[in-house]
Amino acid sequence: MKRRTVFQITALVLVIIMFTGACSSEAPIDTKSKNADKINPNKLVDAPFEGWVEGLPKIQAPEGFDWKQFKGVQINVISENTPPSSALAANIEKFEKVTGIKVNIEQSDLGTVVEKVGLDFNAKSAKYHVIYADPYQILAKYSEHFVDLNLFNKEPTMPHIPGGLEDFVPTQLEVLGYMGNKEKLLALPYDNPTMVLAYRKDVFEKYKDLFMKEKGYDWTPRPGMTWDQYYDIAKWINQKVKEGVITEVKYGTGHQAKQYDSLMCDFSNILAANGGDYFGRKDIGTIGTIDPGKSAMTSKQALESVKFYNQLLKEAAPGSTSWDWNGLAEAFAAGEIAMAPEWHEFSAMFENKEKSKVAGKVGWSLLPKGKVRSANIFGGTGIGINKYASDDEKKAAWLFLVWATSPQSQYMILKSDLGGSTPTRSSVYELPDVKKGMEPGTKESEEMPNLLSMKSVLKAWEAENAYMRPKIPQWPQIDTYVFTELSKMIAGKQSPEQTVKAITEMVDEATGN
Repeated sequence: MKRRTVFQITALVLVIIMFTGACSSEAPIDTKSKNADKINPNKLVDAPFEGWVEGLPKIQAPEGFDWKQFKGVQINVISENTPPSSALAANIEKFEKVTGIKVNIEQSDLGTVVEKVGLDFNAKSAKYHVIYADPYQILAKYSEHFVDLNLFNKEPTMPHIPGGLEDFVPTQLEVLGYMGNKEKLLALPYDNPTMVLAYRKDVFEKYKDLFMKEKGYDWTPRPGMTWDQYYDIAKWINQKVKEGVITEVKYGTGHQAKQYDSLMCDFSNILAANGGDYFGRKDIGTIGTIDPGKSAMTSKQALESVKFYNQLLKEAAPGSTSWDWNGLAEAFAAGEIAMAPEWHEFSAMFENKEKSKVAGKVGWSLLPKGKVRSANIFGGTGIGINKYASDDEKKAAWLFLVWATSPQSQYMILKSDLGGSTPTRSSVYELPDVKKGMEPGTKESEEMPNLLSMKSVLKAWEAENAYMRPKIPQWPQIDTYVFTELSKMIAGKQSPEQTVKAITEMVDEATGN
């Protein structure tokens, strides 16, 4: 049997399984509070958490709700080793004290999380009750294994989402919370890393006049700067370093071009900026689909982007092909690089004088503009509940989700020394101290250093600047095809034309098109 036929049959089976799962009559979930008969759903009362922040929605429950009704229940949370999970783990006693629920937070690299969640779902064992639902590698593939959170949020005898769903950034809620349609709410936005441009302010200020004299334009990174200018600037810096003129850095640019997911992310910024994408459908990066159609990597925009990326990597720091986002951040923090497309939450690391030589010298901007726009890839994740957990475990997990994603907890994570993540709630960004924290040199920016990147990130979240990669069940496989073939090209083993051809053929085979 030909491989193409095998993939088509596999895709058909996948569709049938998903359709059957969506239509099957599963046992109803008991979402009511244990003391439902003693609850007044028409009056809300503040939860007994301490340290409320003025100006943010509070966590509330209907009058009569017993916050300790699940005392003794133990829930296991699996998460990537990200800042918000570290911050929650460090403060978990605040939740456990109020609820009596024991929470175990297990953190590891994303690949391990994906593998463990897949095993747990397939076995229907509910070893993990709260799932770090990466939208591309977990939610899209395993959506039928999650609890519909609407069942809890609309239950009159249980606490609801503080501030409502409308307090999340709408696009991020679509990407992180749903799969295929909006009938079921599968996860709540939990973190929101976004790639923008980090650059050395000191270098750009010191050599501005010299560059202007030789090149004839202001080279300061800002919205509207093009990828062609970015390449030109990187090449000029490399030349001045060789001449001994520039001594503050070793290279003009660095990239996360290791043969890994990071390479796909790095390249996608350029692909989308030029008007290209992996598929032609426009909605698959947000709601997602099980039928993306044929690959769009045969487009003129895709080939131009691949050629440009190959050219750009020739000017990048040599370590780029061995760096993921962490390696790139470490090189930038060591003072080696003048410009780096990087996830914004590394701002805290760059401003940490114990870990960085560039503290106080870092500026942020939107990524450069391509033929069409600036495209800044979004990498956020939600958290959801395993549907194979017992009813009491699901209810306990719901209380955890309400607390962990609340504006109050998101603000706590922002200010945590172990956190460093930025809030998923719009209300937090309206606080006066958070606004001040976005200004360099303020005491608030020193307390919350990730805010220094937020002015650019807030622009990156605008629809015209955001890029969401395809949310389809086959994406983990396609992701591997993309970064593997690009890696071959960067290593000089194949041409850009051969690269887009190989990606196209494998993508279409994977999706059955």
